[in-house]
Amino acid sequence: MSGFLTDPLPDPTPETVIDESATAPPDPETGVDSSLSEVGPTRSLRADAWRRFRRNRLAMLGLFIVLFLIVVALIGPMLVQDPLDTGGISREAPTNQHIFGTDRLGRDVLARIVYGMRLSLFIGLVATAAETLIGIAVGAISGWFRGWPDTILMRLVDVMLGIPYLVLALAMVSVLGKGIGAVIITLAATAWLQTARTVRSGFLQVRELEYIEAAKAIGVPTRRIIWRHVLPNVFQPVIVLVAVGIGSAILAEAALSFLGVGLKAPAPSLGLMISESQSSFTTSPHLLFFPAIGIVLTVLGFLLVGDGLRDALDVKDT
Repeated sequence: MSGFLTDPLPDPTPETVIDESATAPPDPETGVDSSLSEVGPTRSLRADAWRRFRRNRLAMLGLFIVLFLIVVALIGPMLVQDPLDTGGISREAPTNQHIFGTDRLGRDVLARIVYGMRLSLFIGLVATAAETLIGIAVGAISGWFRGWPDTILMRLVDVMLGIPYLVLALAMVSVLGKGIGAVIITLAATAWLQTARTVRSGFLQVRELEYIEAAKAIGVPTRRIIWRHVLPNVFQPVIVLVAVGIGSAILAEAALSFLGVGLKAPAPSLGLMISESQSSFTTSPHLLFFPAIGIVLTVLGFLLVGDGLRDALDVKDT
């Protein structure tokens, strides 16, 4: 008992041991806490997306194919002969003079493929640009204003999605006629639906965020809010749709030309070349094989780039 009373009581205010290394003084030159130097440099979103895209081997393969096709489209016509020149031997197999052979009219197949890729890329880029603008406009109006504009526009999208794409495209081409302009208008008028729904979904999510409400409260014009604060936040999925859409537009143009409702002969269209070579497949398979390879490589390149962009821009993977 006496021992218990005579034992010293614990100090009610013990000294706290402070690790001086945990609170390092700031750098006298920069004024930044030196303990933060181990974090490493920060990367921008663009640099981080490119880093992840570069690590995707299939995406880099697709990018290489796309760049190769662009170079061929720009430089190739200066290295090959006229695709309409009929001076060769009819249906000649590949030779030193005609690497890919000739068609039934004696035209060089390689020259027609080079010009055909150039034409396909032009149609794909222009049609995709047009349908992207239409989709962004429709999706922005529907997602921002909602109400009756949203109801009317989305019901129109639902009706058009309910019609098979090929049937809708054939109907429009039959009205507009054949030619490059008609094909571009048809592709643009039938391919904006997915873009519109994607942009609408993004607008519905972004317009409810606090900084948008704050911009409205201080009187920022609606046009400025849409252009400066909303659209930049919905561009990531649109970029992916653009890359995939170019390949889809090229494939759709080849399908329409194959069916005889796309480009008119003697235009060097890859789909038209395949259609013309059906009757001679057993005797001259090169007439079908080389244009088909051109279509496959073109579409595959853009699809791989689109898949790579989707993975690189997905912030959930960071």
